[in-house]
Formats: sequence, C-alpha cells, structure tokens
Amino acid sequence: MELDRISTCTYAVRERDLDYTFGLMADTGFRKVDLWGGAPNYSNDPAECDVAALKAKAEQYGLVVANLGTYPGRKLLEEGEESEWLEMTRAIDNAAFLGARSIRVSPGHGEDPSIIPALIPFFRKASAYAADKGVFLGMENHQGSIAGNPDDVMRLVTAVGSPHFGILYEPGNLMAGGVDYKEAFAVFKGWITHVHAKDSHVIDGVYSRTMLGDGSIDYDWIVSALEGSGYDGDYALEYEIETIVPIEEGLPKWLALFLAI
Repeated sequence: MELDRISTCTYAVRERDLDYTFGLMADTGFRKVDLWGGAPNYSNDPAECDVAALKAKAEQYGLVVANLGTYPGRKLLEEGEESEWLEMTRAIDNAAFLGARSIRVSPGHGEDPSIIPALIPFFRKASAYAADKGVFLGMENHQGSIAGNPDDVMRLVTAVGSPHFGILYEPGNLMAGGVDYKEAFAVFKGWITHVHAKDSHVIDGVYSRTMLGDGSIDYDWIVSALEGSGYDGDYALEYEIETIVPIEEGLPKWLALFLAI
C-alpha cells in the first residue's frame, strides 16, 4: 500500500492540542490525518475552529487533512433542515479549503428504516453541493444508525444516486454490530467513499478491539476487494486501543503493517 493512500484518525488523542497530535502523526511517518469532529481537533463552529490556522498548522507538520469526522445530518429530523444544512455546507466548504477528500455524515438518528424517505431530499441536495466542491460524503457503519444495516442504508444511497454520497466502510464497527463485513462489502461495492481500519475479534460472544494484525479482520482481503472494485480513496488507521497499548508505541506498528499490504 502506498503511503499517500494511508491516513490516521485523531480520535485516540482527541483531547490533546494539535501540536502534540500533528507532531505524533508526522513523527510516526504519516502524511495525512483524519480529524475527529470535536475541539481542539476540528469543529464546524467558527467560534471554536479557525480553519485557516488549522490548515497552516497541518502544513507546518507536513500533513494534509484527508477526512473530517463530522456528523451533519444527524439532527435533521429533530431540528430541521435549516440548521443541518448550515452544518453540512460548513463541513463541505471547510473540507474543500483544507484539501480533504471527504467528510463523515450521518443519516439522521436511529435505526428505524422508516426515516429513509425523509432523508432522501436533504442528501440529494447535499450530494450535489459536495460534488461541486469535489468532496465525498460517507456514512460510517455505526450501531445506532441505519448505516449499521447494509440493506437499509443502501436504500438511501441508491435513492440519492450520487457518486459523491455513500458509505464510510468500517469493518470493525460492522463486526461489533454482528454484521459480516465481507457480506456487507458485497452490498456496498461501488458506493464506498472512505475506509476506517482497525482490528478486532469476537470470542465467546464478546467483541474486543485488538492491535492491527492480532484480530480476525482480513485486511489483505479488504484491500484487494476494494482496489478490485475501483476504490481510489484513502484508508484511515483508526487507533482506538490507547488504553491497552500507548498510541506512541502501537501506531508505528500499525502503519508498518498496512504499508506491507
């Protein structure tokens, strides 16, 4: 895997300042980062985030922002389109300014597929706006969201019908939700806009995250399947075991392993 196709998420160090975070990522060998959607990493609120200063800080460390971990769309049905449209356009505009290929979006709130018809017009509009800016929108496979159910979320994706709107493919989250990530890929194929990579396994019915390579997720298969489907986006290493192995120790091993794929 080429280094320029690999980024890393800042979630594990989301409470640290950007000098620490960007310094860690750059010293580990990354050239791209995925920013978690909360201060001090990134915020859609201009009172909390100076995007020009953020871009300059990333450039200071030789980094490019690959993806923004935002959630526009989550409160669409509760708060209405006006406020969520502001969240969406700010995130897309900021991604375009930062040079990020994609942002994370949320298909409403909850797992009830009956919300899908109400989401379609908003995400059609958002996808058109994103396409004009050269930005891709991806819904992450979280439990508690229709994005965690492959068949349900694809009803939304195909109804919107834009190559700039699709799935943030997250095999670990799918496993946590009891969904076979290989079967899910077959459903998502051609509609994946971004990828998160972490490892995990289920033993005696208990889901646990592991060091990359120690779990049961087959990333050789995943990368081969994605590349064979024409996917040309990034792979973001999502280190979420910082309480088990310090990120300073574990993240370089993750990068070396993924580079070898």
